[in-house]
Formats: sequence, C-alpha cells, structure tokens
Amino acid sequence: MTGSSAGLLGELETSLAHSDDVRRVEMLRRVTDLFLLHASNYSEEQTSVFDDVFEVLVRKIEISAKVLLSQRLAPVPSAPPRVIHTLAFDDAIEVAAPVLALSERLTDDMLIDNAKTKSQDHLLAMSGRKQISAPVTDVLVDRGDSNVVSAIVGNLGAEFSEGGYNRLLDLSERDDDLATCVGTRPSIPRHHFVKLLSRASHTVRSRLEALNLDAPRADVTGAVADATTRTHERSAAESASLAAAERLVEQLHSEGRLDGDQIAAFANAGRFEETNAALALLANVPVALVETLMIKSRSEGVMILAKIIDLPWLAVKAILDMRSALSGTSVPPDLNFCKVSYSRLKPATAQQVLRFHRTRSKSG
Repeated sequence: MTGSSAGLLGELETSLAHSDDVRRVEMLRRVTDLFLLHASNYSEEQTSVFDDVFEVLVRKIEISAKVLLSQRLAPVPSAPPRVIHTLAFDDAIEVAAPVLALSERLTDDMLIDNAKTKSQDHLLAMSGRKQISAPVTDVLVDRGDSNVVSAIVGNLGAEFSEGGYNRLLDLSERDDDLATCVGTRPSIPRHHFVKLLSRASHTVRSRLEALNLDAPRADVTGAVADATTRTHERSAAESASLAAAERLVEQLHSEGRLDGDQIAAFANAGRFEETNAALALLANVPVALVETLMIKSRSEGVMILAKIIDLPWLAVKAILDMRSALSGTSVPPDLNFCKVSYSRLKPATAQQVLRFHRTRSKSG
C-alpha cells in the first residue's frame, strides 16, 4: 500500500465513523461505479487500491448493500480479489451466492475451502458455476446434500474424477432420479456408464430408453431387459471413443504388435476401451461380452479371457489392477490367489465357460 492510498484509507475510515447507513451506502455505490467504469483498464496496483477501499466499506455496511456489491462485482473478471473472497465467505448466502456462482476471481483452492467450511446453500450456489474442476466437485459430491449433488450432476460444465464418479454411482443406487441424471451426462466415461447400467433399477433403465438419447454411448434401448449384453452391444457400437479404440487395436494387430506387453501397457495407463477392444479382438468375442465380464463378473471373467488369449501373468495383473482402480473398490482382489488360479486354469475350461457366456448373451 502506498503512502497516498494509506492516507486515503485513513480519511475513509474517519468519514465512515461519522456517517450514517445511507451515507455509507452512497459512498459504496460511487466507488463501485468508479471501478466498473474502467474495470478492464486498471492495473493490478490500481485494482489493489480499490480492493483496500472496498474492504473498508464492506466492514461498515449493512447486508442489503453487500448483496448489491456482490451482484455488481461477481460478473467482472478483473474484480478486486480480496473483497471477492470476503463476499464469498460471508455467512449470509444472499451475499455469497452471486460471487460463488459467477466470479472468476475465486481459485480452486478458495472454492474447496469454502465447500469444506460453509453451508449447504453455499455449496448449492457453487454448483451453478460455468466451469467446475474435478477437485472442487469431489468436495461438493462428498459433502453436499441431495440438492447439491443433483445440481452438480446436472451442470455440464462440471468435471468429475474417478473417485467422484464412483461416489455418484454409490449414491445413484438409492436414488433413481440421480441415476438417470448421471446416466445422461454426455461426458460420463464408458466404464462408469456400463457399471451404472449393471446396477440400475428397472425404472432407471426405462427412463434411459424413453429418452432416446443421441449421445455416443447412451442408446440403451435393450437395457430394459436387465442391462443385458444386447444393451452393451448397441451402446458400444455407437461409441465414437470405442470405435477409435477398435481401429487402433486392429492396426496394432495387423502390424503384429498386439501382444501381452501392449495390453499391459493399455491397462497400466487406465485405457479401459483399448484394453477391452484388444481382448475382444484376440479372443474373437464381441466387445460387449468383454465389458460384461470386466464389469459384472469378479476376477475370474478377466482370467478366462486372458487364458484363451494365453496372456502372461503380468498382463493379467495389469488388467486386474486397472479394474480395481476404475471400480474404486476398497477390497482389491487377492493377487496371489488369482495368480495361482490363473496358472491352474486350463484353456479348455476357459473355452467352455466362455461358450456358456456367449449362449447366455444370445438368449438375452
């Protein structure tokens, strides 16, 4: 703070101490008008002076004036950052809501701190932001009530982490409306969408069918019959990302490079669709059947496919690790037990089990 600005603030403090509420509100209005007149042209130093002035005024004014200030500064990208922070953390939601919903001055760290400490109304206001990063939505989904979670799921500008999606799927099992909203998000990763279908109630599957969605992975007409493989086939066939994965593995296969090491590399990178496409191609089965075995069965489904392809154990382990990471399970498979079981599994037995799954898939 410069000497001149310090003197200005001293005079302002003295003036406010001898002013009534009407005079203080008028002073705030005039300062706000002055700032907004050239907001985009002020330097950081000039904005900082306004910040000092606003903070002095905010301490002396009533809530209705704070609400107006919040509404006027919230949409301004260059708004003074300290007063924006002060307004966002105000206990009165009518003061905090405009900046929580709109202000670009609030960093992810500020939003996370706010979401961890303030009311559900604060979280709900935050859920309406144009863009929300995954670290912020993690807190909103974990701490928010049903209204907050529904709002954040309905916000197409919100991003979710793997853990966030797993939390949403857990909550969706008890809430058909939430499950429908999660299932209709265009950006939901395919493995989470398949998992949602496998858990969904008849009501949810009927809703998804009735919506007749155009999203690449969301045509679930066949799902009403219990999220069967036919559902996965229809949604998988229309998945642009899956189609790209299939083209990639077909090229690798034609070049003689689609082997256990490549599949392990896909799995270690968490590339669910490429891993599934590779297993389907080498085992000569539909991708939908691979998804069913990956998502709905336990570890034996993976080992059956791997044995038919004759994958080395390290590739099988990579797939099992990927599966555990994507599912968010708190109890990963016993890898030592799986390793012994895989070594004892005979190819003829694996073929027989796979034929059973194929038959059940066709009957479905």
